Amino acid sequence: MNEQNVIRWHAEQGNAQELRQLALYDKGPKPENWQLSPRSVVEYLTGTTLEDGFIVQPKYFGDKRLLELAVATLATDRALLLTGIPGTAKTWLSEHIAAAVSGDSTLIVQGTAGTSEEAIRYGWNYARLLAEGPSEAALVPSPVMRAMQSGKIVRVEELSRMPAEVQDALITILSEKTLAIPELGQEVQAIKGFNLIATANSRDQGVNELSSALRRRFNTVVMPLPGTLEEEIHIVQSRVIQLGESLQLPVDAAGSTEAIKTLVTIFRELRSGKTADGKMRIKSPGSTLSPAEAISVITSGQALAAYFGNGSIQPGDIAAGMQGAIIKDPQHDTQVWKEYLETIVKERKGWEDYYQAAVKLLK
Repeated sequence: MNEQNVIRWHAEQGNAQELRQLALYDKGPKPENWQLSPRSVVEYLTGTTLEDGFIVQPKYFGDKRLLELAVATLATDRALLLTGIPGTAKTWLSEHIAAAVSGDSTLIVQGTAGTSEEAIRYGWNYARLLAEGPSEAALVPSPVMRAMQSGKIVRVEELSRMPAEVQDALITILSEKTLAIPELGQEVQAIKGFNLIATANSRDQGVNELSSALRRRFNTVVMPLPGTLEEEIHIVQSRVIQLGESLQLPVDAAGSTEAIKTLVTIFRELRSGKTADGKMRIKSPGSTLSPAEAISVITSGQALAAYFGNGSIQPGDIAAGMQGAIIKDPQHDTQVWKEYLETIVKERKGWEDYYQAAVKLLK
């Protein structure tokens, strides 16, 4: 494989130098089998400058205390549940925590309506099972089992999308730290360092609610949306720069900065149901309009500008992506967007081109 052609490295690969430098100066107490101390894990997430002047770039912009709570949880016998609306960096944060704690963020179970219990426990190589019967050689360990055996962090994405009976397969694993293999008369006992980070979309409440027994095995951290306009702009801008470099998009940085500011302002106003100055109430669409969606809209706009424009992102380059992010319910959301365009965007100085581009798409 040509390493230059990799679109996206795993967190522990893309940030390997930062993790090495943090380990070099890490003097804090470390739980067994952790690559870094809890303090250094948080510094990896928030960014810091080391004694030799080496700069660790921030991975998460937000409440540091929230990160300390999340990381401290993993040093206890309770698992960590990150919950919040889509686009609040739950998956991003779980990946980087696993990379910093275990040096491996690839032990993942992706939760869907079709996820089976085998994804949590273990499966079988059926050719060997039929030829030899149950044996260790025929056993196919799940990511959870491998994490237990190696003392690492396992990630379970979209836990609430899994069927209830699959979710409940985690209860004994999290409480007893063992996984029984009755076919072999054996069990796997987790070694120190093992723990689990799960993510759940708060908009999925009622899909497959976690049982009270399972919920008690977790410490829950609610991931908030950015508190201020400046913080959200900074988050979107930082991620857009990273993606632009990875995708080698030759775009004008100044133009992207202005587009990001405008887009984030629009998303925040629609999301909160009021203008930035608080003087006017407006209707909100059913979409989440999170930083993740803003990042996607800007990146798509940069691609349009780079390959079909002059390299400088224009209002027309982000109009289609913006409309697609806002309008999820064609009836309700379209009306909300039209009203916002006519009452806010049309009247706001400097936004004339955004108004024209958006209205043209609605015709």
